[in-house]
Amino acid sequence: MNMYPQRKYCLLKPISARRLFNTGSRHRWLSRIPAKTQTSHIMSKRKLQDAHLPVGECITEVQKILRERLCHQRLPDKPEGVEAQHRHLLELLKRTAIHGESNSVLIVGPRGAGKTMLLRCVLRDLLEDKEAQKSLLQVHLNGLLQTDDRIALKEITRQLHLENVVGDKVFGSFAENLGFLLEALKKGDRSSSRPVLFILDEFDLFAHHKNQTLLYNLLDVSQSAQAPICVVGITCRLDVLELLEKRVKSRFSHRQIHLLSSATLAQYVERVQTQLSVPEDFPDTKFAQEWNDSIKVLCEDKSVEEVLQRHYNSSRDYRSMHMLLMLCLSRVSVARPAITPADLLEASRLCFADAKANMLHGLSILELCLIIAMKHLNDLYEGEPFNLQMIHNEFKKFLQRKSNSMYNFEQPVIMKAFEHLQQLELIRPVDGSSAKTQREYQLMRLMLDHSQIMDALQKYPQCPTEVKQWAMSAFG
Repeated sequence: MNMYPQRKYCLLKPISARRLFNTGSRHRWLSRIPAKTQTSHIMSKRKLQDAHLPVGECITEVQKILRERLCHQRLPDKPEGVEAQHRHLLELLKRTAIHGESNSVLIVGPRGAGKTMLLRCVLRDLLEDKEAQKSLLQVHLNGLLQTDDRIALKEITRQLHLENVVGDKVFGSFAENLGFLLEALKKGDRSSSRPVLFILDEFDLFAHHKNQTLLYNLLDVSQSAQAPICVVGITCRLDVLELLEKRVKSRFSHRQIHLLSSATLAQYVERVQTQLSVPEDFPDTKFAQEWNDSIKVLCEDKSVEEVLQRHYNSSRDYRSMHMLLMLCLSRVSVARPAITPADLLEASRLCFADAKANMLHGLSILELCLIIAMKHLNDLYEGEPFNLQMIHNEFKKFLQRKSNSMYNFEQPVIMKAFEHLQQLELIRPVDGSSAKTQREYQLMRLMLDHSQIMDALQKYPQCPTEVKQWAMSAFG
């Protein structure tokens, strides 16, 4: 017998989430809520999601923003501290682009002072003029890439789209080819010729070309009354005019624009803080505020100030600063969501690390012994060049004082180690030494100094004591 008689009503079953939030149910549920309340509820929910992103997403976004800022430098709206130079160079290029006046000028300053940035800002402002944008042609050359006049001439032909003019013509000499190209530039008079801007980066390297033919002809055209051209040289050498031949120097206008890094230490630290801060439109406002506050505290730390002062005294180059900050940024992760003074100290250590001294840590004992023998020869003969035979003799003196023969190596093995040191560019042949000379007697120079060798010996893993003693002895 059933003790529990069947009821006339049934128990309510739990409603699943799927049933609750199906289209009909959700619409019936929302229909009971006023439309204004529904909209505000949805907006507040989206705002809440936007305001509090996961830490991982915030870190990824920070790294994306800062890497783009540090690696892809955007031009400032107005270059700071070089307003007079900007105005002078802009006026100079306008005379060529709009009025057809030929000019030549040098932009001189240390590396990282902003020479290229200044020129790019001037070109951006110049090309805002429709007339200049329509008429001006640009040719960019670099002394590191165009290592001789023939390569430079081919690059000029390519950038000016004169391949069809040159065609398949065969020229007897470089001078004929250059003359034909310059005639193509000189066609017509000033009123009908399009002005050409020649930008020569690493200008001092062009002065090492044979007879300085390219510089002579470009500056000669800039002095003539035919095709309007402007030659802008960029260099970090203050004595660049002393490198020019007399005939080249006489055709140069002697206009020079000097840039110097005039930022104070306070401005340097302020730029570090600016570069590491995230913008106001960051997706997570709370995280952005906490990040910017941590950067401000970081820049006020005493140890960080000492590191930045060391970099400031070493080089006021903003590119080296950006390298330091990139190394700091690479250490940020979800587990370490902020840059700490320890990160900056480690990044500074990597920046100031001696690459050649670090290479010594990976050498074999034999190669290290050859380096020490070279050091003793440098001390003995006051920096005079040496050859492999002299090094081998010095190495034998060390072996004669040792009873064991663990360092006895055959001549071919020593030759191989010597060649490896040359491949690593720790030693290099003396300029002008004959290629026909036997390897054993080819003169070499050591590209390391005493401090680098001794520092590497202290850090060399399991370096034998007798090798260290030999290195510290006076003359081997």
